[in-house]
Amino acid sequence: MRMKKKAMIAMSGGVDSSVSAALMQEAGYDCIGVTMKLYQNEDAGIERGKTCCAVSDVLDAEQAAFRLGMPHYVFNFTEDFRRQVMEPFVETYEAGGTPNPCIDCNRYMKFEKLYQRAQLLDCDILVTGHYARVSYDEERGRWLLKKGKDAAKDQSYALYSLTQEQLAHIRFPLGEMESKEAVRKIAEAHGFRNARKQDSQDICFVPDGEYASFIARFRGKEPVGGPFLDKEGHVLGQHRGIVHYTIGQRRGLGIPSAERLYVCEKDPRTNTVILGRDEDLYKKELLAEDFNWIAMEEPKEPVSVQAMIRYRAKEVPAVASVNPDGTVRILFETAVRAPARGQAVVLYDGDIVIGGGRIC
Repeated sequence: MRMKKKAMIAMSGGVDSSVSAALMQEAGYDCIGVTMKLYQNEDAGIERGKTCCAVSDVLDAEQAAFRLGMPHYVFNFTEDFRRQVMEPFVETYEAGGTPNPCIDCNRYMKFEKLYQRAQLLDCDILVTGHYARVSYDEERGRWLLKKGKDAAKDQSYALYSLTQEQLAHIRFPLGEMESKEAVRKIAEAHGFRNARKQDSQDICFVPDGEYASFIARFRGKEPVGGPFLDKEGHVLGQHRGIVHYTIGQRRGLGIPSAERLYVCEKDPRTNTVILGRDEDLYKKELLAEDFNWIAMEEPKEPVSVQAMIRYRAKEVPAVASVNPDGTVRILFETAVRAPARGQAVVLYDGDIVIGGGRIC
């Protein structure tokens, strides 16, 4: 009979997941470290050594696991990642939306594929280096997802798709940490060589931020250009393909104008990009689909919430109500700037995540 509980630690090679492994081991868990190989860098036209799938990152994860005396494995999920993250990323841009692949990676890779692998290996819990917290609320009879204590690093927004079953078997040790510097000091104390490793700020498979170039490589063809239109339908110029633009974008339009112009809408059916003024970007309501309720069952009546429409955005008071088809209407107290189809809207009650869905 096994005495210790067993934990699988998702180790990306970064300092956060390495310290998470150390904290779980210190808490008395029997730990194994695993690293997901999500794609071949060359397949995305990226030099080896530039992303979280690089050989150097695997070596950093292995070194941390070695220092802790725990086994380390590498799982190849490249086909799943291409199908469930990269392909939807491209399709959303082509359909005129703005995707968030980190949310899809969390949902389908970390907390679906890796979660299933943890169960197969008889692990009690799956651990990641996210800055968020999980707790059980006796009164509600539900597991809750909460913001991390360090507001500057909180990642609860990207975790809104977690289910009650998953939350019961997931731990985020860094959720209680007060600062990133405290995390780095723990890493230094353990002799991890990634203790001062720079945080990744970009999408892992598009580290240069050139989304349109990635899409062109992925599809094997260049995007087709079309007209820029104003709100009245007048042609203002020619764009380079709708995948080059995001809602709210001002720079790089190449349109001479006496006033500042912004991307307000993209229509893939007509291959047009509609430009307008800053005030045209503000919306009082939006619709969300594929909604996941965490802190409560799907409400029968409208509920007052704080809503966040993009990562790091300021929360805005709003009222959420569920439509007969399961979509959720969010009515804001004050208009929000540039909500983008394909991004997530996440609802909060203080530091508790009520739920979230995809803006449609």
